[in-house]
Amino acid sequence: MRLAVRVSEIVNLFVTGGTGFVGRQIVDAATLVGWLSSFQSRSKNERANSFVMPKIDSESDWSSVLNDVDVVVHCAARVHQMNESLTPEETLTAYLETNTLGTLNLAKQAAAAGVKRFVFISSIKVNGEYTLENEAFNLSAQPSPCDPYGVSKYEAEVGLWEIAKKTGMEIVIIRPPLVYGPGVKANFLAMMNLVQKRIPLPFGAIRNRRSLVYIENLVSLVILCCEHPNAANKTFLVSDNDDVSTTRMLNEIAKGMGRKSLLIPIPQKSIEFAAKLLGKSHIADRVCGNLQLDISNTMNTLSWKPPFSFEQGIQRTISAYLSSK
Repeated sequence: MRLAVRVSEIVNLFVTGGTGFVGRQIVDAATLVGWLSSFQSRSKNERANSFVMPKIDSESDWSSVLNDVDVVVHCAARVHQMNESLTPEETLTAYLETNTLGTLNLAKQAAAAGVKRFVFISSIKVNGEYTLENEAFNLSAQPSPCDPYGVSKYEAEVGLWEIAKKTGMEIVIIRPPLVYGPGVKANFLAMMNLVQKRIPLPFGAIRNRRSLVYIENLVSLVILCCEHPNAANKTFLVSDNDDVSTTRMLNEIAKGMGRKSLLIPIPQKSIEFAAKLLGKSHIADRVCGNLQLDISNTMNTLSWKPPFSFEQGIQRTISAYLSSK
């Protein structure tokens, strides 16, 4: 792992979601640079320095793990729950309880314990789901969350700035787009499965632009934000700094698997029209829509750039995927 850090002193780090996709790699990276790290997990595990907290909400008691901690990195969150039968109101309440109230409860206890900096892994969903062509999200874009997850992350950000004003604890907010890398699940895993099974796909003529972030690029930025003085009390967008089309992404996945992609060049407008007729416009939006992030402020403020290219990230992701097979 390539890390862009300025290690001036040993940092005592506490990471929530320390066994998750992102959190686990942050803990490993902190160990790599010689920092003392402990982490929260939902159940007992074999990793050292773990603290079991099955549920994160407004009542969680963190007092036993925050003493002498310099920096908290809050990765844990409620994400999309499959096969869950809740009303829209119940769904929003559940997201707010964990992602908003749970975050603010942790932050208040961290400030009271003397934690210097609180790094919050938010989401680009705070800004919205899509961007217009050649109009990437930047820090001047007004928040416009569209689903309970995005709303809960935005409300947490608002609350964190209030805590910073009242306590003086430094806040850093990072908004990533889709994160991929070894062990990725959900839609990215589904795409790899389709390519691996050599299923022809009608996505050979998609010319959208989407920002992604390779897991090690995200972790590199998180570790830097734990100790860089310019990171204090700022929000950062992050990506691979290389926006890709669905067509290019699928081609790169196929290349990583050492095979030719089976993409049929169906016009994008035809796909969007067919999806609308079938009542599946939301799927077409994901496949054909734009979601671009302008990370120039992040790179300039922190003198940072993503250490891995999109191609390198895909290759590492595919290598791990094939090994798991």
